[in-house]
Amino acid sequence: MKKSSPAIHVAKIERKHHGKTYVSYVLRHSYRHDGQVKHRTLGNLSHLPQRLIDLIRRSLHGETFVTSAEAFRTVASQPHGHVEAVLTTCRKLDLENLIATQPSRQRALILALIAQRILFPCSKLASTRHWPTTTLAAELAVTDATSKELYAAMDWRLAHQPYIEQKLAQRHLTEGAVVLYDVSSSFYHGRTCPLACYGPDRDGKKGRPIVVYGLLTDAQGRPVALDVYPGNPAAPATVPDQIANVRKRFALTRVVLVGDRGMLTQTRSDTLKESPGLGWISALRSEAIRELLAKGTLARSLFDQVDLATITSPDFPGERLMACYNPLRAAQRQAKRQRLLTATEQHLQKLAADVPRRTPQPLSAAAIGLKAGTVIGRHKMAKHFQLHIGDGSFTWSRDAAAMTCEEHLDGI
Repeated sequence: MKKSSPAIHVAKIERKHHGKTYVSYVLRHSYRHDGQVKHRTLGNLSHLPQRLIDLIRRSLHGETFVTSAEAFRTVASQPHGHVEAVLTTCRKLDLENLIATQPSRQRALILALIAQRILFPCSKLASTRHWPTTTLAAELAVTDATSKELYAAMDWRLAHQPYIEQKLAQRHLTEGAVVLYDVSSSFYHGRTCPLACYGPDRDGKKGRPIVVYGLLTDAQGRPVALDVYPGNPAAPATVPDQIANVRKRFALTRVVLVGDRGMLTQTRSDTLKESPGLGWISALRSEAIRELLAKGTLARSLFDQVDLATITSPDFPGERLMACYNPLRAAQRQAKRQRLLTATEQHLQKLAADVPRRTPQPLSAAAIGLKAGTVIGRHKMAKHFQLHIGDGSFTWSRDAAAMTCEEHLDGI
């Protein structure tokens, strides 16, 4: 059945004049009179935008229009901006291909955990509870993930760690490159972790077993390899593993390993000498610097004109020593030493005044020694004082020679 047009409608009128076509839109009322169809123009719509003319035409044909507020209802709104920022950065870093070349459920879960660690660090169970509050899980299609599945994905990633580190090494390390290495630790609650052992704590948490992890990076600090160790070995003991990483796993014959003075000790330096092509940069301990000053190998007169000098010493064969003098650092050390000396002397004066007062029962030399040891150990100033202790007597004085020796190290 043919559908009839409404009585009031929008008519399109085209007129040609001198080869040009003129189009106008009018609102018309059509009706019958004496058996004939008549048209009455109600208004000219030509000045209206085309989209508004279309709306009027559709409305006259019976369509109903509503506002967006009437048509839609907000059921839930999840934050997305920070998720998009992290995921976009991960894609620019090609992080997905580093984790695994082929897409998989495990790769998506690991990427979600990495993003979650940046956005809202928490446990695996807390991650699954937090994911519904953002668009992260939906973006990576892991909304139905459970905590057990996350732990299984981490086991999967652990098996792929050598391949991931190989890709990182190919991307960031080259022959002759500088690599940085250091260790840290985390304390552990529980009794079932085989790596958790009592050792030197770095978190200030006493009485808890720790796990040690060593991180190898390139010169810009980008991570390349991570190894986990029991909590009881000292940090220098992990260095041989990193040498093996560089030489065997990454097939690099010439690299420079950089570590602090607690990491690359003299013993480890001797081990590094046995690996041709492997160089290192570290710092000497204050005892070694003091010995260089005592032997005259390092003289403060070197810094009269310059603040950096290269020296050699028979105590360090085949090594180049770069001696640097920082006057700002020297001033800071001197000011700090004076503050600690003053604070220690105040406590020593109190102890020296208290000892003679114990006339009924004088303090023994051992008791005075314990009290004095506590005082000079509080600020680690024992090397700067000479103590004279006897039964019921206590005197003290500054050790001028020790202080002079210490001052020579300021700023070096």
